[in-house]
Amino acid sequence: MAQSNRGTDLANDRAAIHNDTEGMALALQWAAKGMYSTAPNPRIGCVIVRDGVVIGAGHTQPAGQAHAEIQALRDAQARGNEVRGATAYVTLEPCSHYGRTPPCSNALVQAGLGRVVAAMTDPNPLVAGRGLAQLEAAGIAVSSGVLADQAHELNIGFFSRMRRALPWVRLKVAASLDGATALDNGESQWITGPDARADGHAWRARAQAILTGIGTVKADDPQLNVRGIDTPMQPRRVIVDSRLEIAPGARILQGEPCWIVAAVEMPEKAAALRAAGHELIHLPNPKGKVDLPALMRELGRREINEVHVEAGSKLNASMLREGCVDELLVYLAPSLVGPGQGMFDLPPLARLADKRRLRFHDVARVGDDIRILARFTGPEANTDINTEE
Repeated sequence: MAQSNRGTDLANDRAAIHNDTEGMALALQWAAKGMYSTAPNPRIGCVIVRDGVVIGAGHTQPAGQAHAEIQALRDAQARGNEVRGATAYVTLEPCSHYGRTPPCSNALVQAGLGRVVAAMTDPNPLVAGRGLAQLEAAGIAVSSGVLADQAHELNIGFFSRMRRALPWVRLKVAASLDGATALDNGESQWITGPDARADGHAWRARAQAILTGIGTVKADDPQLNVRGIDTPMQPRRVIVDSRLEIAPGARILQGEPCWIVAAVEMPEKAAALRAAGHELIHLPNPKGKVDLPALMRELGRREINEVHVEAGSKLNASMLREGCVDELLVYLAPSLVGPGQGMFDLPPLARLADKRRLRFHDVARVGDDIRILARFTGPEANTDINTEE
């Protein structure tokens, strides 16, 4: 059932909207309400404004339900407001094609909006400017590019999948200040504090898949689900297990089905896992390991927008070597633990000039710890989908 917007956070709608930036900023707040629920669709918000007053607002509902523009029109009607001639602020170009729902551009034309402001054009080749063109052809004034960076950031995975046919891959590690993710004996609970761990669950929740390796499954027996976050759906757990070593009693196999990616075929064990509801994906590379780039392409094909990686140093390094990581999410604790397990099991470099370059996209304090979001620059960077480059 579609959620009603009426009465939802209307306090932040009472402030007067003086310009396009303020209108779009409010639309982005509404878009963020769909952070955990809209995939594979993008997180979109829409507010309708007349004479500086918000008369309707909404955000995209789960796939197959109403998009943000439809929700905003319904909200305006429920409040008894006339939308004809008003301005709609939308965080992405209104869709102009029939997918799971009818085109939003048609609804805006029929409603008689006077103006539509979009943060960005839609990267979906089925839209890609056609929505705005349809509105303009109907006599509606259109513009785009308002708070585009913020809108892009909110849907970075959707843009990645539309433009590269690949998900946006975020690799998370938690370490001491001297770079240890665990002691030599494997003890790692807890290097970072409770605030950082809760923040990590929020990053898990915004992804559609959480990826780990069999080494982590055997060493830590994790659940790798989202806890402590009010989310209507759990990300799919993806396990890289080249030799299909996973034990039937592993905690990660409890609950929602997993995708298990192997490089070998073991019909009897695979049949048992399938009987338990899990899916086996066979993607070997010439070395008898899982073909990680092929896995990323497969996840894109399955409409996964964002992948959250929580693995050990070996799989982390393999992901980096194969060019499968877009950004690092690093939590650093104010502690020193001495020799221990590192973040990435990378080989030594012969020249400092060969170092992998990143830039700090965001640095913040989370409780007693520091959170760093770092993105690759140079040849490794996926600059074709980054509006900041």
